[in-house]
Amino acid sequence: MKFTEKLSTATAKNNSLLCVGLDPDVARFPAEFKGKPDAIFLFCKTIIDATAAFACAFKPQIAFFAALGAEDQLQAICDYLKKNYIDIPIVLDAKRGDIGSTAEQYAREAFERYDADAVTLNPYMGFDSIAPYLEWKDRGAIVLCRTSNPGGSDLQFLKVDGVPLYQHVARLVAERWNQHGQCGLVVGATFPNELEQVRKLVGDMPLLVPGIGAQGGDIEATVKAGRSASGAGMMINSSRAILYAKPEGDESFAAAASRVALQTRDSINAFRRA
Repeated sequence: MKFTEKLSTATAKNNSLLCVGLDPDVARFPAEFKGKPDAIFLFCKTIIDATAAFACAFKPQIAFFAALGAEDQLQAICDYLKKNYIDIPIVLDAKRGDIGSTAEQYAREAFERYDADAVTLNPYMGFDSIAPYLEWKDRGAIVLCRTSNPGGSDLQFLKVDGVPLYQHVARLVAERWNQHGQCGLVVGATFPNELEQVRKLVGDMPLLVPGIGAQGGDIEATVKAGRSASGAGMMINSSRAILYAKPEGDESFAAAASRVALQTRDSINAFRRA
């Protein structure tokens, strides 16, 4: 099944545009995981089981694993998802951007080692930095466009032929790079006006939208700006707000994560239709 098909299936099955980010910070783990050699895997597995019913995708951020030499635990998490939640796509958040044989190896890392359904990519080096990923026609290439961080404006708002660079990237991906219908774009929830402009430019192309939850993006503005004509077409990511949700009463951390994921999914759904 192609990435876009898997995303559509998960969106429909779980009635969800919520992407759960897996950014494991061991300093914030519950006490029950402290000192365990496979703590990262166990923590993420627990989060996955607690939130899978409300998710359209999972997005592991590779830096949180690689910094601790825990790539084997990331691989185990991806294997766990493939075996137990095969209908929910894995978006590997790696933001790769290189050329030639190096890009080919990064593509193998994402799609062979981790068996991800999609990977985030940096377009700064142009089409030849993206092309190796497009050889995997059933996988997704999610290209950075208008990112959620304030510093993104340093480059993304520069004018190219009178048009902001982020809009040029959106058109380039939609009109020239998306030859097999496998591309998507990263557009931050913190910039709903730009999100709306991108949606107008790219039609129903899937958008990965970080920035709600801990980053403060407004859910109503985000959904209304970025939804496709069918009320879908988005993976609205929340990471820290779910992973480290504060338990209420006698709740476990897993129950708290489940509760916040459900609340977030339902808050998003409230604005999916015009």
